[in-house]
Amino acid sequence: MYPCRFHKLPMLFEHGDNYYYVVWETSCTSGAPLLEWWYDDASRHSIEPWYRKIDDTHHRYTAIFGPVANISHVHYKVNNYRLSTKQYTIVRRGEAELNRVLVIADNQNGPTEFRKVLTGIQQYYGASSKPDTILHVGDAVQNVGSLSNWQRHLFAPMEDRSGLHHTTPTVFVPGNHDHDKRRVSSNRNLYMDMYHGLYDTDELGKTAVTNGSYHRFFHSLSVGSARIIVLDAECASKEESEFLERELKSLAFQSARFRIVAVHIPPYIEFWDPYGWNKKNEKHWGEHIRLEYDPLFRKHNVDLVISGHQHNYQRSTVSHSTNSARLGTITYAIVGGAGGMLDLERVEDWNMYNVTYLNHHFVALDIKDRSLSWTAVSSTGSVIDHFAVQR
Repeated sequence: MYPCRFHKLPMLFEHGDNYYYVVWETSCTSGAPLLEWWYDDASRHSIEPWYRKIDDTHHRYTAIFGPVANISHVHYKVNNYRLSTKQYTIVRRGEAELNRVLVIADNQNGPTEFRKVLTGIQQYYGASSKPDTILHVGDAVQNVGSLSNWQRHLFAPMEDRSGLHHTTPTVFVPGNHDHDKRRVSSNRNLYMDMYHGLYDTDELGKTAVTNGSYHRFFHSLSVGSARIIVLDAECASKEESEFLERELKSLAFQSARFRIVAVHIPPYIEFWDPYGWNKKNEKHWGEHIRLEYDPLFRKHNVDLVISGHQHNYQRSTVSHSTNSARLGTITYAIVGGAGGMLDLERVEDWNMYNVTYLNHHFVALDIKDRSLSWTAVSSTGSVIDHFAVQR
């Protein structure tokens, strides 16, 4: 147990508008740690974290801090007498500034390929630049209850190749591999409660976080001039449906320059394992997204639907409606190529995708005031798709 050390240095998540969530893990109970955060030349705020014992040598801490003012730099660190981290700095961009969003999904069970993708990301952004936000569209691990999966599939590659997760907040969209959907204390949601406390309901108390029964992911946030709705494809509920309709109609969403939905399972899947698709009824996973949610996306003028799940790249831009009198288009993008085993066999043909790429990749999504730019890049650095929107 001693000397006490970090198993996982802090990973930063957004927690709705102007709040952040930080998770870290140590090999022993590390005294009385505090998360400290501050602005340039300002006094420090101290947060006592929540504690959860994973096992005798894995001790997890989480803290939420904010609200953060409209200011360009926010600093934080974990600090106590036994072990502390260095200072980390979050760079916050205004609506009129360039907001660079890294979009990845489905790195599970493919740490070698994920490292190649992360190397490609480093080369794309260069030594003097980095994304401002990571949009992870689900399936970070293969087995949510496996400590080794979390370390090998997500934390270790991120630490080895970039360390982006310390200073670039992640918007996390849950995939079917990422969380134990049972809302019982015996489940093993080891690291998947980053959105606890986001809504004021009875189930969001500390007990639910401590015993692992917490479960809620759907929410929304602004990134520059875009508004992003995050949905949980695995756990359809009346509550989520009501949230989606309410958010789609909201002033924040309708007044945004760009309206984006992120949901792990795509409305329109074309590539999958044929046996699972046809014999194990996997074609029906997420069917409600196409039948219930997609008509709402089109009705309320969503610009971009980003998904993973299918392990390759596809992109389609189509009209919001078959009614020619109604203007506007909607783009569906599948970005499931951050490392997992590729899906190469076609099981459906929706006759809609403009681009298909059957290899590993990432996407650079740049948002600046009235401009949106989407660039899909292979793990070796080749541009495989690009489009731009001006408003």
